[in-house]
Amino acid sequence: MYSIALENSGYIVTPPLFSESECQALEANLAAASISIVGSRSLLEAEWCASLAHTLKTHSSLTGILPQDAVVVQCTYFEKSVDRNWLVSLHQDLSIPVFQKTDHPALSGWSEKEGGIFVQAPAEVLQDLVAVRLHVDECSSSDGPLKVVPGSHVHGRTNQETALSLRAANGEVVCPVARGAAMLMRPLLLHSSSKASGQSKRRVLHFLFAPKSLPFGLRWRHAV
Repeated sequence: MYSIALENSGYIVTPPLFSESECQALEANLAAASISIVGSRSLLEAEWCASLAHTLKTHSSLTGILPQDAVVVQCTYFEKSVDRNWLVSLHQDLSIPVFQKTDHPALSGWSEKEGGIFVQAPAEVLQDLVAVRLHVDECSSSDGPLKVVPGSHVHGRTNQETALSLRAANGEVVCPVARGAAMLMRPLLLHSSSKASGQSKRRVLHFLFAPKSLPFGLRWRHAV
């Protein structure tokens, strides 16, 4: 059921995958990481985060949803609160982390972030990826949850005009997520988020699952 919903709508929200004690352990690891900004793209280098990625890959609730041969290639940390607050306009996630730059006409938007190399990949690469957004905190409608355009992931990479047309045609769904639960989504799914208006934190570990190999002479920077 979940895998069909992911393919049709481009996203699903799971029940809690981790217990309260496991969430508290996650909080302790994040505190020890001393992350002083609103996010980090390099957490997968930490042993505890790589172990968590393996736990997600083998979690019974995700069996049949994630590809069996998938690897985790990135973990990005987001923390939103009244003190660390921002909004995100309607967009798709186009950039992927790679080992080194490769010249190919299908690749564009090269950038360097936190010492890593990123490139905007074509739709045929992005459509095979799945993001697992593990919520360390409960994310209510006042905590700046994602708002998604259901089914928009099947239209490939879109320009802003097409994105707005799809939102007008398909509508927008707000996605609250429970503590210890996850939201799975395709990177090409159009999504946005508002600023948090409540008093709680919204901490998310965003894991990117992908096939082991890449085309165009590319290699993943990390593969767990």
